[in-house]
Amino acid sequence: MPLTAEDTLVIEEVSVSDYEKVIVATDERVGLKGIICIHNTQLGPALGGIRIYPYTTFNEAMTDVKRLARGMTYKSAIVETGMGGGKSVIIADPKKHKTPELLTSFARAVDRLQGMYICAEDVGCTTEDVMHIQKTTPFVVGLPHEKSSGNPAPFTAWGTYRGIQSVFKKLYDNESVKGRTIAIQGLGSVGAIVAELLFWNGARLIVTDVDKEKAMRLAKQFSGEYVDPDKILEVECDLVAPCALGGIIHADSIKKLRCKGIAGCANNQLLKDSDADELYRKGILYAPDFLINAGGLINVVNELEKEGYQSDIARNKIDQIYEQLLLIYDVADNNKYSTHQAAVEICNYRLKYGLGKKAGSLYFHHSNYEKSI
Repeated sequence: MPLTAEDTLVIEEVSVSDYEKVIVATDERVGLKGIICIHNTQLGPALGGIRIYPYTTFNEAMTDVKRLARGMTYKSAIVETGMGGGKSVIIADPKKHKTPELLTSFARAVDRLQGMYICAEDVGCTTEDVMHIQKTTPFVVGLPHEKSSGNPAPFTAWGTYRGIQSVFKKLYDNESVKGRTIAIQGLGSVGAIVAELLFWNGARLIVTDVDKEKAMRLAKQFSGEYVDPDKILEVECDLVAPCALGGIIHADSIKKLRCKGIAGCANNQLLKDSDADELYRKGILYAPDFLINAGGLINVVNELEKEGYQSDIARNKIDQIYEQLLLIYDVADNNKYSTHQAAVEICNYRLKYGLGKKAGSLYFHHSNYEKSI
């Protein structure tokens, strides 16, 4: 009898300081090497996407998944979803190595955690991929199902757009993007929608992406300007919108910035927390990434309600990102420190005292499964 994924899947738990649970999932038969990282479940089960990416080394993957999981904890806490923070990565090139068998094996690893971690799509992982994963485990969100939410990208993009408006409201006392020059780094599933929203509302765009052909096409479509990826942080503009991978705001890049604000949908935009302090010293207003990009999370969490997904409820809550950011800017001003520090302190307070903790049950409608928490 041939071996099944269950037979060849190996789970190893590793101890990581300040993280509740980290497991390494390996299945040599299907080429799986993945990490599921659960940072904090103080407010509820950990929820976060699956990133499928060809990391150069295992340590690089571990560093990324830890940063992403911690970011999800803060993201959930700041918008009061009643969920915890987690993330997973699969070390693979999604264009070459992603197979149904690999996804099935990874799904078994998720299932073994019995709802401590709930997964969704992310970079390299599509709605179709999570549809396949849900055949093996119910602990999945972001599905194209009548009571689920489907692709979260438009909702993440809307929250990002509202966040950009909040920066202009703070800087100029006028939230309009009309006539403002905005440099967008990354035109993926979210970044491209952000670019479109900005174009239709009158912004002037400077764009880039590692996919040069796509970037040049969208630059033409949105009457913008294309620059090479290594130049985007140096252009003179009102605002830089990081919408690609993280770690792009650091000591060296900050020196090159010629903008008044930073607001984008990328996760973990700061390489170090201390980089926010340097932005503050330079007078560059930073919209904390784990708040401005929380729209997708708000959207998928809504589908776990007993009534099922309701897009207007998700939209209205995402709209509140604008007011929450304005509050954080004021807190930072009053305390004379960075907006990042202001947001983190609010999150830590909620985590310490269990504010917004989830109660009752989660409903996974696609599987007709209810989980009490």
